[in-house]
Amino acid sequence: MSDDKAADERKWRIDVKHEYELCAWARHFNASEQRVREAVQAVGDRADKVREHLSRSDASPSSGSARSERPR
Repeated sequence: MSDDKAADERKWRIDVKHEYELCAWARHFNASEQRVREAVQAVGDRADKVREHLSRSDASPSSGSARSERPR
């Protein structure tokens, strides 16, 4: 049971050391890879915290909203 919880926890973390993962999260958040990297540096690697950080830092309302699902 704890293995399932650990795996579930890992899938909601953003590892900026893996280019393919960073690219997927950037597309998911509709943000550049650099912005995602900076957000992870600012708030940590949890996707929910990164999403909050990116949505707070969006200056223009027309830039779109960040989605809450995991990228595919």
